[in-house]
Amino acid sequence: MKIEIWSDYVCPFCYIGKRRLEKALEDFPHKDKIDIEFKSFELDPNAKRDTDLTIYEILAKKYGMPVEEAKRMSAGVAKQAAEVGLQFNFDTSIPTNTFDAHRLAKYAETKGVAKEVSERLLRSYFTESKHIGDKDYLKELAVSLGLDAAEVEDVLDGNAYEKDVRFDQREAREIGVQGVPFFVLNSKYAISGAQPLEVFAEALAKVWEEENEKPKLQNFESKNKSETSFCSDDCCE
Repeated sequence: MKIEIWSDYVCPFCYIGKRRLEKALEDFPHKDKIDIEFKSFELDPNAKRDTDLTIYEILAKKYGMPVEEAKRMSAGVAKQAAEVGLQFNFDTSIPTNTFDAHRLAKYAETKGVAKEVSERLLRSYFTESKHIGDKDYLKELAVSLGLDAAEVEDVLDGNAYEKDVRFDQREAREIGVQGVPFFVLNSKYAISGAQPLEVFAEALAKVWEEENEKPKLQNFESKNKSETSFCSDDCCE
C-alpha cells in the first residue's frame, strides 16, 4: 500500500496527523508493506524567511482575532499534540518560509532519508524552536543525518528540486487539496486532516482488504459426480 502525505513543516496538525498515522501503523499487521511518500505543500508561499512577528501575532492577523485568542487557540492545539506524545512550544517558535525546507526534503528523498528529514524538520520547528528557513540550520540538520555537506550546500544555494516541490503543489491543486495534512492511500482513498487514530486504523484495514485480499474460491459442482468433467495433470475425465 502506498500512502502519500501532503503537509507543511509549520503546520501543527500535519505533525499531529503524522503521529496518529504512525500509531495506527504500529498495530497494522501489514505495516512492513507500506510505502510512505511525503509531498510538498506551503501553507503560506508568501511568508517571509525572517520576521519580527510572533506566531501569535501572525495567527491573529490571519484570522482577524486578538493575540490572546490566538494564544488560547494554540494552547488547545498543543494539548492535542501532547496526547500523541508531542511537545509544541509555540511561545518560542520561529515563523518562516518553508520552501527551502521542502527542497531539502526532496533532495533527502533521493538519498533514502526523506522520512528522517521530515520528522526532524517538524520537531525542529514545533519542539526545538529552530529556524527551519535558515539555510545554515538546514545544512546542519541535513549533515547530522548523514547527508553530504557540500551537496546540501549546493542544493540550498541554488534552485535544485524547485520543480519537484512545484509538481507536488500542482498535483495537490488538481486533486482538490484545500488544506493539510492530506493523506492519499493507493491513489484512490483520501483522509483529510489530522483525523482520530481510529479513522486511520479503519482506513488502513479497509484499503488493504479491498486492494490486496483475494476473495476465497467457492466450489460449485453437481451432486452427481458422474456428471463432473475436468482435466488434471494426468488426464481428462
